[in-house]
Amino acid sequence: MKKSRTISVWLWLGALLWVALLGTRSILERSLVGHAVLQVGLLVLSGWCIGRWLNAALGRSRAGEAGLVLAAFTLAVWMLPRSLDAALRDASWEIAKFVSVPLLVGVPVARAWAHLPTIVRGLLWANILSMLITLGWVYWTAPTRLCNNYLLTDQPLLAKAFWGLAALVAIVLLVRITVAPRVCTQHRADAASESSLTCIKRV
Repeated sequence: MKKSRTISVWLWLGALLWVALLGTRSILERSLVGHAVLQVGLLVLSGWCIGRWLNAALGRSRAGEAGLVLAAFTLAVWMLPRSLDAALRDASWEIAKFVSVPLLVGVPVARAWAHLPTIVRGLLWANILSMLITLGWVYWTAPTRLCNNYLLTDQPLLAKAFWGLAALVAIVLLVRITVAPRVCTQHRADAASESSLTCIKRV
């Protein structure tokens, strides 16, 4: 019973976040940072929650790698200035964004991530890091407005936001690389000592 409740929590979290983003659409889309970083990022998170629910309810996905390719392509499309502009002008593009980002980015990533080898995860993180840095550079150096619905002064702010995310990703990766192995080694040492003590007691 508790397990089923835990499983359903992921679905409710994803659905509530999606509804909240729909209700705050006009607020987040007032700025380029709110649109490209907060709204799109949280839409990915809502899909990720739903993907966690699907993992618990249906088990492992067999199309993990293909789903990641689809997720990368979909996210790249919605990072294009033309796509952001189109979502503001055309209701069909706005609907497509609210449907495709959770279902084609967040869900596939959640479905595949837990089953990926460590090397593949590292490559994906490296690609995310390089994409954020590149996008930041594009928006920082652009001499003209890339998004017609936003001011030119919004673009450096978005560049800084992308670079801030890149720095955060780099810090997280550095911590995982340096700290996680030590923690695992300590756990193994503790487990080995406990096992040896158990053997001594039995003797």
